[in-house]
Amino acid sequence: MSATTAYTPVPAELIRRAGADPHRPAYHFTAPAGWLNDPNGLTQRHGEYHLFYQFNPAAPVHDRIHWGHAVSTDLVHWRDLPIALTPSAGPDVDGCWSGVLVYDGETPTLVYSGRHDGVELPCIATGSPDLAEWTKDPGNPVIDAPPRADVTAFRDHCVWREGEVWRQLIGSGIRGQGGTAFLYESEDLRTWRFLGPLMVGDASAGDPGSDDWTGTMWECVDLFRLRDDDSVERDILVFSAWNDGVTHHPLYWSGRYEGDHFEPVSLHRLDLGGRYFYAPQSMRDESGRRLMFGWLQEGRPDSASIAAGWSGVMSLPRVITPGPDGTVHQAPAPEVDALRATQLVDASAQLSAHALDLGRGNQLDIEVRLTLADEGQAIVVLCATSDDDERTVLTVRRDDDRAEVVLDRSRSSLDPDADATVRSGTVALPADGAIDVRVLIDHSALEIFVGGVALTARIYPTSDDAVHARISGDAGEVRVRVWEMASVSRATHAMGGLAE
Repeated sequence: MSATTAYTPVPAELIRRAGADPHRPAYHFTAPAGWLNDPNGLTQRHGEYHLFYQFNPAAPVHDRIHWGHAVSTDLVHWRDLPIALTPSAGPDVDGCWSGVLVYDGETPTLVYSGRHDGVELPCIATGSPDLAEWTKDPGNPVIDAPPRADVTAFRDHCVWREGEVWRQLIGSGIRGQGGTAFLYESEDLRTWRFLGPLMVGDASAGDPGSDDWTGTMWECVDLFRLRDDDSVERDILVFSAWNDGVTHHPLYWSGRYEGDHFEPVSLHRLDLGGRYFYAPQSMRDESGRRLMFGWLQEGRPDSASIAAGWSGVMSLPRVITPGPDGTVHQAPAPEVDALRATQLVDASAQLSAHALDLGRGNQLDIEVRLTLADEGQAIVVLCATSDDDERTVLTVRRDDDRAEVVLDRSRSSLDPDADATVRSGTVALPADGAIDVRVLIDHSALEIFVGGVALTARIYPTSDDAVHARISGDAGEVRVRVWEMASVSRATHAMGGLAE
């Protein structure tokens, strides 16, 4: 087949509407307009980061998915390139779904799920050296059916080189059991041998409404190894719990990958925000860092996104390192700091009922160093109106060696259709009660990091005055620094031939 340089133009009207929406983030990556979901094909090549992503340029709905493509030298300023993959007659006629990028020798190769007649099957495409042009393999799909009849779904890929062979995980689920990652092996990325399930979850364990339910299917599986300062290795298996068309939350197993199996030790929540950080994918960059992006889903009705002309936000890049007790530690990549503009606050104080003003704005970076006495708490009010009719409240409360983290969105918006459910969880706390909190506000996108644990959410204030922030509490000390964050000009999202 010929190179897939053809693209579906983004309607200019969508771009206009998206640019006028006050809820559209200004320093997170967003598509030019239309629909964005999972990060795909993350890589760094010759110093440039490449971010591919699930994209519908025609409308802000999940339909006939393409692969969008953007590049950056610094992880925060992105330049749009022409669409990498477009659905075409054959196994991906109904969509080019999620996948990864690997290098077969010097040949960049995408492994992705092609959708046809309601079924997703593995396909590949090879790229030009600059990753700008892609040619679909004439042998697609490279696996023509799921390995067994009782699978709930079969899509999304994690591919790596192991010795002389390629290995691949495909997200799936076994009906009546639970989610799984099926393991395959190949010499050439085109002929694959089925090795069996890497491990199988138990969907009967726990309540489907609980924050750690593992689902009936695992989407966007990702397997990688971390090594701590003492050279102790642990393997991390990330997946997003799915059930009957409903996205739930990302989780990860910590354990050991060996042979053809993964031996789990412990299960953890990847993000306390649940579905608001979904389908994450990671990469190892040229400096050796493990970087991760995720899809920030919307928290408003589809009709609102359609009216706005856009849907979906990419998270800021996160650096993933080993945490305590089998966990992972997450933090915004240091490159994000380059977007700090005017510093609004630099203060130290005793926490008290008298609130400390944190400045105003809907593009803020708030750093807080808390030292909490037992049962002490800090209350951070974000995106509040001057009369508090709208406000979002983050509470960090100490309970012995844990900190309870609660994000109350019950009054984040006067729009009754905006999601207002509470997001919460606990974080390990050192004996002295000291913990770092970072809050990144970008219009409707909210990323919070408490002691290396992330909590992501979306909020939709209706008032232009919902820009106030403050902190109060009891029994503790606080050091606060706050910056305005610069907008990433839409000029840096040059349409690159994407617009009509």
